[in-house]
Amino acid sequence: MQRFAAVIRLKPEKEEEYRRLHADCWPGVQAALKRAHIANYSIFLRDGLLFSYLEYSGENYAEDTAAIADDPVSRAWWALTDPCQQPLDSAADGEWWAPAEEVFHLD
Repeated sequence: MQRFAAVIRLKPEKEEEYRRLHADCWPGVQAALKRAHIANYSIFLRDGLLFSYLEYSGENYAEDTAAIADDPVSRAWWALTDPCQQPLDSAADGEWWAPAEEVFHLD
């Protein structure tokens, strides 16, 4: 199992909408994540920053996340959630959620 974390900014004027969307996350979006071997997925909010954490149990993360990106339900979900978000200034070109480096872990 691999752990992944990432960060993105939440536009302040979109917080209520983003919370509403995630309070009723679409079953198809959840199914796509599960098909991609993603579990224990959480998104936290603090001071305008969204922090995501997930656990991946598959063999090829790039392939599995590409399958999510090809999923029409996930793309429709992102059409609603992406306008709520703004990449960090430190994100690489074309990077939406910026990966966070793990500096400590306790089992």
